[in-house]
Amino acid sequence: MTAHAPDDGLMPDGDTEVRCPTCGGPAGAADSFCESCGTELAPPVSSTGPAGYTAQCPVCSLDESVPPGAISAEGYCESCGRKVPSGRDHVELNLELLAGVTDRGLRHPRNEDAMALATTETPAGPVAITVVCDGVSSSPRPEDASLTGAQAAVRMLLTSIRRGDDPEEASLAAVRQAHEAITILGSPSSAPSSTYISAIVGPDAVTVCWLGDSRAYWLSAESDSGRLTRDDSLAEELVAQGEMTEAEAMASPQAHVITRWLGADVAVPEPHVARFEPAGRGVVLVCSDGLWNYQPEAAGLAELALPAAFHDPSTAADALLKFALDAGGMDNITIVLVPFPLVRPAPLPRRNPP
Repeated sequence: MTAHAPDDGLMPDGDTEVRCPTCGGPAGAADSFCESCGTELAPPVSSTGPAGYTAQCPVCSLDESVPPGAISAEGYCESCGRKVPSGRDHVELNLELLAGVTDRGLRHPRNEDAMALATTETPAGPVAITVVCDGVSSSPRPEDASLTGAQAAVRMLLTSIRRGDDPEEASLAAVRQAHEAITILGSPSSAPSSTYISAIVGPDAVTVCWLGDSRAYWLSAESDSGRLTRDDSLAEELVAQGEMTEAEAMASPQAHVITRWLGADVAVPEPHVARFEPAGRGVVLVCSDGLWNYQPEAAGLAELALPAAFHDPSTAADALLKFALDAGGMDNITIVLVPFPLVRPAPLPRRNPP
């Protein structure tokens, strides 16, 4: 840990004067845990919704003279039977190196997408991690499956990268962890399930792992933009077999019939893993189909997101969300943007406390 200069009162160059939120002790910018009390200094975050949020039926709660009706474990009002919005209907997360937004959209009663983000420091430089899960609506408790899977996976990815594991092996381990966590939610008559995609963005490469039809894109103003993933869907298979064009497949009833997912009804998940080494500056976009339904082409997404995403990924994610909502908002929408190369904002000089 860097020592403080005794005479000028300023932190040495490169020291951001990180303080432990639990004990207040000093820590280095690259520390993962407080040396004094063991508190995790950069824990992952996920789209759990605001603290203290209490779900209420938007119809029954209009009459203030009547106590609000109870909400069932499945999220329905026990008085009128309506699906009740949750605190996860719109969540924004910003970790500086990456930012994301998830939204219910305009047609779904609640948000069944989930995202989880994390950052860490390695000897080679900073690493950004994201996981996006899209609950399968035809399964029970899809919103629980997506959030549980995202949280389990991001924790495994963060732990693996901190200890120096290979990103591809870490990605496969995280899928297994997410699958087990979702499976625990199930029962002999209930099999919650979710699609899955993760991205590890390091100093030199991007590692993507997925099952289902959420996507990762490379967006660039200096070179060709492109899609980094291939959908696990019947539509994608029909296109690959030459039986339909992409436009025909996307307009067909099979457009969103997925062929791989995580859940209790899957014995052994079979994820894809891909490594991409960017040749220059760009932005990694990870999103659910609620966004790419309206703009599946990487070049079109780059026009919408750049150049704002390079310096303000949170604002750029909001712009992409607005585009999807304006285009119809038929599905839940999740968008995560990671500018590459990863550069932390320069710390301002800080004085030591008296």
